[in-house]
Amino acid sequence: MEKLTNKEEEIMHVLWKLKKAFVKDVLAAIKTEKPHYNTLSTIIRKLEEKGYVGYTAYGKTHQYFPIVSLENYRKKFMNTAINNYFNSSYKNMVSFFAKEEKISVAELKEIIALIEQKK
Repeated sequence: MEKLTNKEEEIMHVLWKLKKAFVKDVLAAIKTEKPHYNTLSTIIRKLEEKGYVGYTAYGKTHQYFPIVSLENYRKKFMNTAINNYFNSSYKNMVSFFAKEEKISVAELKEIIALIEQKK
């Protein structure tokens, strides 16, 4: 699974949300600065080439849909980030977020409870 550019990832989030969409639907759903229609179409075709997106043809137009699920993408790239930035340690990752005050004590307790339930 190839890493996506920021723009490709943004487009994938739209497709994951919409499930199926024509280019015009994706364009309408983009919240940030909207790319030109042809640029968006090119990005979606690149996502298809990378194996992230499939399509159903209706004459000359295509309805696109994600082939790679958000869960699979998240799992792959979270593991990569943890390996690259936290020495493959989930403890280091959680400590980082705690030090940065991005996670509260209450949230940490919820995580501990989830872990204990799995035992």
